[in-house]
Amino acid sequence: MRGVNADSRRMPTPSAPVLGRLALPAGVLAAVAGAFAYVGAVDPNEPGHYPVCPLLQYTGLYCPGCGGLRSAHAVVHGDIAAALQANALAVAGYLLFALLWTLWTVRAARGRPLRIDLRPAQAWTAGALLLVFTVVRNLPFGGWLHP
Repeated sequence: MRGVNADSRRMPTPSAPVLGRLALPAGVLAAVAGAFAYVGAVDPNEPGHYPVCPLLQYTGLYCPGCGGLRSAHAVVHGDIAAALQANALAVAGYLLFALLWTLWTVRAARGRPLRIDLRPAQAWTAGALLLVFTVVRNLPFGGWLHP
């Protein structure tokens, strides 16, 4: 009887741990794809579907995210020029997410954690880029950055 019980146990397949490690990146990709699918189906250019940016509503200033939904809508429909015009920084963010997600997935499949160690200078540079983008898009000569 002892041999029968031992033989009846299932041996884990070698791919089972890999599938477990890929569950979180796959879930994140599914959530992002769902969000993009929704924005692609519900046009943000039509009023009433999405809330108005509070900064734009109360001050008339464009925040760094203004035009992000229109940009995502244009990306879903393959209109990269319109996406860049709506929010060029968001398009760069979509590309950065795709690169980081790919790196995360490859490292997870190999059993390695994803480590992103930003140095202070890199973090300050990213913050300065965000600030410059926000300021320039609100100046008269930055009209080409308006959503």
